[in-house]
Amino acid sequence: MKKILILTLFLTLSISIVNANEGIKQNNLTPQNIAAIRMQREQAFEKRLALTEEQKAQAKQIRLNGHERIKPVIEEIKAKKQEAKMVKMSRIAVQAQEEKLAVIDAELKVLEKKAHDIRKANMKEFESILTRDQKRILKQMKKEGRKKYQAEHPYKMPMMQMPVKK
Repeated sequence: MKKILILTLFLTLSISIVNANEGIKQNNLTPQNIAAIRMQREQAFEKRLALTEEQKAQAKQIRLNGHERIKPVIEEIKAKKQEAKMVKMSRIAVQAQEEKLAVIDAELKVLEKKAHDIRKANMKEFESILTRDQKRILKQMKKEGRKKYQAEHPYKMPMMQMPVKK
């Protein structure tokens, strides 16, 4: 019975690995394809907002400045996540591990808040170059994006909190 169970497990695992590899090959997400997709999205965004050439240049500069401001924060986040991974793999006592992870999680929250604040400031700066109509269109685009995200990621939506009876 154990041999059959082990054989079944092995076959299932082998099939899933093969399917995963085929899925990766089918996506064809090379850096060139990613850049092309990003360029298409950027052009569609600019077209829908009807940005002028001056606004496009300003938006590009805002994006580059924002990228430079957030890059060190993102690097710190990656380093903290790597540190957490190493702590999880270490052979230290469970309690010590949990304490270290709690400290790292707190530091990660601070860094993620910092990244969020940079993104928010970047968006405000971008919105400052838009006309009233463009801001209205952007607001509608954001609403559509949130709906699309919710449809594609229903498991990431926060649970509704029930009111507490007193």
